[in-house]
Amino acid sequence: MKNTLKATFMSALVGLSTGEALAGDYKKNPFTLTYDDAISKNEPGKVNIHPVSYKLNGLDIAANVYTPANYDAKKTYPTVVVAHPNGGVKEQVAGLYAQRLAEQGYITITADAAYQGGSGGQPRSIDKPAYRIEDIHGMADFISQFAGVDNKRLGLLGICGGGGYSLAAAQTDKRFKSLATVSMFNSGRVRRNGYNDSQMDSIQQRLQQASAARAIEATGGAVLYSGDANLTDEQIAKLPFELYRQGYEYYWKTHAHPNSTFKYTTSSLIDLMRFDATDHIELINQPLLMIAGSKADSLYMTQDAFPKATGTTDKEVFILDGATHIETYWVPRYVDPAIGKLNAFYARTL
Repeated sequence: MKNTLKATFMSALVGLSTGEALAGDYKKNPFTLTYDDAISKNEPGKVNIHPVSYKLNGLDIAANVYTPANYDAKKTYPTVVVAHPNGGVKEQVAGLYAQRLAEQGYITITADAAYQGGSGGQPRSIDKPAYRIEDIHGMADFISQFAGVDNKRLGLLGICGGGGYSLAAAQTDKRFKSLATVSMFNSGRVRRNGYNDSQMDSIQQRLQQASAARAIEATGGAVLYSGDANLTDEQIAKLPFELYRQGYEYYWKTHAHPNSTFKYTTSSLIDLMRFDATDHIELINQPLLMIAGSKADSLYMTQDAFPKATGTTDKEVFILDGATHIETYWVPRYVDPAIGKLNAFYARTL
C-alpha cells in the first residue's frame, strides 16, 4: 500500500531537525507502538495492554485497553477514554497518554476512528465530525462493560482533533464526569477558515470542490482525497506553520505508523466545514481542563473555546511553558507535567 510504503520510508529517514533521536520503531514493537518506553510485553504486576475489537454501527473498531499495575478484575478503577488526533492512530500519542495514565492507576482505552487506522469502514479516511464524536461514545459503550471499570468514575481526554471532538461529545454524554484536552484542535474551524484563519477568502471555492467530490462519489466515481501531499524535507521546512512542519516530522519520521495518514476524503469537507467544536459548548457542565503549549501556534483555539464554556465553573487552562503543539505529544519535559496535571485533575473529579 502507498501509505505503508511512504510511512516506512519516512520512518527510516534522519530524525528531527532539532537533533532529537528517533522514538520507538513500530516494526520493533509487538503492538506496533511508536512512542518511547512503550509496553513491549505484558508482565504480571505491571501496566498491561489489551488489543480489543468491537462493533460500532456495524463496523469493526480496533482499540487498545491499558490496565494499571496489579490490575484485579474484581476491583474497580477510575477510567479514561482517550481520543486521538486527526490523522493519528492509537499507537502514537494517544497510546502514550493512555499508558502514562494507566501507570497512575487508571484503566484507559484508545481506539482508531471508524474508517481510519486499524478500524473498518469504506472508503478509507473519511473524517466526518459526527463519526469522530460517535467513536468517543462507542469507546464509552465498550469500556463501561470492561471488568474493573467504575462507570461512576469515567473521564474523557481528547488530544488535538480528538480534543475538539471530545468537547462536542461531552456536551451531551454525561457518562463522562470530567473532560480534559491537550493541544485542542478545532477541526471544523481550521477546515473552514484555514489554519490561523488564513484561508477565509477561499471558503466558497473549497465548498464547491467538496460538493463536486461528493457528486463524483455518488455516481460511483473515484474517491478524491485532500491533505495527502508527499513533501520533501525542503518543502516541509518552507511550510508556513510550525504545527505542520513539526507534524510532518512526527507523523512521517520520528513516530511514523503505516496506519497513520494526513489524507481525508475531500467530500468530508461538506461536514467538516459546517462543524465547530465550540457550538453548544455551554452544555458542558462537567469539570474541564484544557492543556496547551505557550509556543503552540494552535493555542488560539484553546483560548477561543475556554471562555465559551460557560456551563461549568470548574474549569482551568494549564499552559506548558515553551511547548509547541507537537512537542506536547512526545517531549518528556512537556509530557511529564501534562500527565501530572491530568492525574491530579482526574483524581479530584473522578
